[in-house]
Amino acid sequence: MERLQRGFFLDRTVKISVTAGDVDIDLDGSTVEIEEMLALLRQDDTWSLMINRLQVAKKSALKAAIAAAKASGLPERGSAFTTLVDSCSLKRKPDQVLGAIHYLREIEGVMDSPPRVINQLFEDAGMESPGNLSLYLNRLRERNFLIIPNASDDKNRFAVLSEEGRAHLDKRSSK
Repeated sequence: MERLQRGFFLDRTVKISVTAGDVDIDLDGSTVEIEEMLALLRQDDTWSLMINRLQVAKKSALKAAIAAAKASGLPERGSAFTTLVDSCSLKRKPDQVLGAIHYLREIEGVMDSPPRVINQLFEDAGMESPGNLSLYLNRLRERNFLIIPNASDDKNRFAVLSEEGRAHLDKRSSK
């Protein structure tokens, strides 16, 4: 209700309409009447049922969006990695592999990156994949650019940039 200048009240008509699956809520009336109808809906669980249906629909839509993005190859992923490679002037393949590991861990939050994941990143970016990834990883490790945790048997999956590796990328980006 709105209060007018001389103490009079004006009651507005309110309309609420919500549909979720086979549950329809269509309320029409004054503010007081709507509040009373909503209280009744809450008592007989109609409102809770509606909220649950909307939450299920939201989760379903989110899953569908994620699946569609994955199916499309995530084109923004490739362009983001290309931007990293270009902005850091990573011309040589070992530097690009170092950049890929950095990108996967720090940008995408991927901690387990087997060769297929690294190669897919290169493909998404429209770049030639490294091929013999073990060779590059060994060379980067020898240069102290990568750390392979002792608990990890598979060095192709769990490589982490060392301080020297990060400094190398920083140095490349400043050129």
